Amino acid sequence: MLRRTVLALAVGAALLASGCTGAGGSTRGADAKAPDDPAKVSGTIKVLTVRTDLVQDGTMKKYAAAFNKTYPKVKVEFEALTNYEAEVKIRMNTENYGDVLLIPAVIKKNDYPKFFASLGSSAERAETYRFTGFTSVDGKVYGQSPIGVTPGFVYNKKVWREAGVTRWPTTPAQFLADLKAIKAKTDAVPYYTNFAAQWPLTSWTYVDGSVGCDPGATTRLADGDPWAEGADLRVGDTLLYDIVHQGLAEKDPSTTNWEASKPRLAKGQIATQWLGTWAVIQFQDAARQAGTDPDDIGFMPFPAQVDGKYCAVVGPDYNQAVNVHSPHKEAARAWLDWFTDKSGYAEDNLAISPLKDAPLPTVLKPYEDEGVKFIELDDSEGAAVKEIDDQSEIGIYKPDYRQDLVDLARGAREGDLNGFLTGLSEKWSQARRTVDSR
Repeated sequence: MLRRTVLALAVGAALLASGCTGAGGSTRGADAKAPDDPAKVSGTIKVLTVRTDLVQDGTMKKYAAAFNKTYPKVKVEFEALTNYEAEVKIRMNTENYGDVLLIPAVIKKNDYPKFFASLGSSAERAETYRFTGFTSVDGKVYGQSPIGVTPGFVYNKKVWREAGVTRWPTTPAQFLADLKAIKAKTDAVPYYTNFAAQWPLTSWTYVDGSVGCDPGATTRLADGDPWAEGADLRVGDTLLYDIVHQGLAEKDPSTTNWEASKPRLAKGQIATQWLGTWAVIQFQDAARQAGTDPDDIGFMPFPAQVDGKYCAVVGPDYNQAVNVHSPHKEAARAWLDWFTDKSGYAEDNLAISPLKDAPLPTVLKPYEDEGVKFIELDDSEGAAVKEIDDQSEIGIYKPDYRQDLVDLARGAREGDLNGFLTGLSEKWSQARRTVDSR
């Protein structure tokens, strides 16, 4: 299954600066109004998705069948794309990029009105939905994620218990000590980087906000140094380095395998991975298929506390949007609203609902029991962060620099951690000055 890029949380600000020109100038600001009478809504719409697994196994057809009970005159067709970002980027140089699509990370936030129809005012939608700020431009919302995610460690509780660890670590040092206990007392690989798959390494950016419990963490990226002493990304990158440098990860990162890691963790051959809530159901399914207990799959927050409390950032997955050129905007809007509000997609995936009044998924019951504080990041400076990141060529949402970090930690690259992080700081600061001077 494709990962959900998570967290969303500015999921892939990562790709190259947009080469999309589109043809959206004449329709900029167009609205996709919510239908008043479902019986009158008609048309055939194409929905683009990354969920190749759900299209292949018929799950998306089941959602469409349920949708048709309310909207009988709308035909929904799905197209699942394996290399979604690259393919949709090309299509968006035309007007033909589906009726409903996931907003590609390559599209600059200020350009959303060129490509997507407005869903309504930011103030109004924020009363009902989470994450509206991530797609708001000039007071209007242009996308809505059907699920929310939070980053964390997926782990095998049985393995951790066998190592004598029964409480979540509260500091990076304690986390490392727990991994050492796993290495000494069990046969499991304490931590698995999934280096070869690349994208799991980008998940480490999403420690941002959780370490300092700061809703303004994105603004701090835009205004400051992400790798200053004590900064969230420095804390996260240092922990990743220490895990690998101290021999607590797999011996050869280049041989890791994402799909194989799921049954291996389920069987207790791997103890821990940094991913997100979206991954839990996949690992539980792997446990069932392997004949092990799905309840052994646990989820824990980053090992840091503020005032004695863990903090977890909640952010959107890919945001769905309506193509501003769609000839069936009303039908497309009907699908987007129904899939967000009525489909049960969030519950089916043990994900956080975008509806503010919905309960948390069962996977986060331990978080509630432990009093974990959930925060949502202010994304008002999200566009600025992406611009600085592009200018710096670091790629905080790309895997490259963390692959270099892992190589450094395992001795496959020359240098030391402080020099590596200082180099990132210098690149970021120079890029910030360049962007500010424009």
